[in-house]
Amino acid sequence: MAIILGVDPGSRITGYGIIRAEGRHVQYIDSGCIRVGEKPMPERLQTIFHSLATLIGEFRPEEFAIEQVFMARNPDSALKLGQARGAAIVSAANSGLAVHEYSARQVKQAVVGKGGADKSQVQHMVQVLLALSSRPQADAADALAIALCHAHMSQSVSRLVAGGGAGGKVRGGRVRQL
Repeated sequence: MAIILGVDPGSRITGYGIIRAEGRHVQYIDSGCIRVGEKPMPERLQTIFHSLATLIGEFRPEEFAIEQVFMARNPDSALKLGQARGAAIVSAANSGLAVHEYSARQVKQAVVGKGGADKSQVQHMVQVLLALSSRPQADAADALAIALCHAHMSQSVSRLVAGGGAGGKVRGGRVRQL
């Protein structure tokens, strides 16, 4: 059984989602948004860092998953997103958590079944998969989707390691495709 903290980083709103995964069973624990608004960038990063550190201290996750950076059309936006990711990653690393990164396409594929899904499809599937009474806010839903993706990917790797893998060889606890 693992508690997974998923993070959807943003320079104004950072979504977080916490689930418990045991085999194929997943259970919702908590989710929400860290809203930093229009503060100067150093204060935003500090808020993201400390807010995640507080969540990590409260919920004690064993796993941390975050969305990878994508190339935005606006370089300034990409830079700010990268800084928000950095604050989140350092918060996790300071707590001794390994950082697992997934592309937006991987997350959508794992949760919706197609890598080009839109936000409303992700929200709907997160609501269904976690048996939530209502749709979570978009950034929280994305964070929960990242946590669900990590749970799915971790289970797939565990099955490969346990079974010797589909054409893979186990070396040092990792599966390597030949």
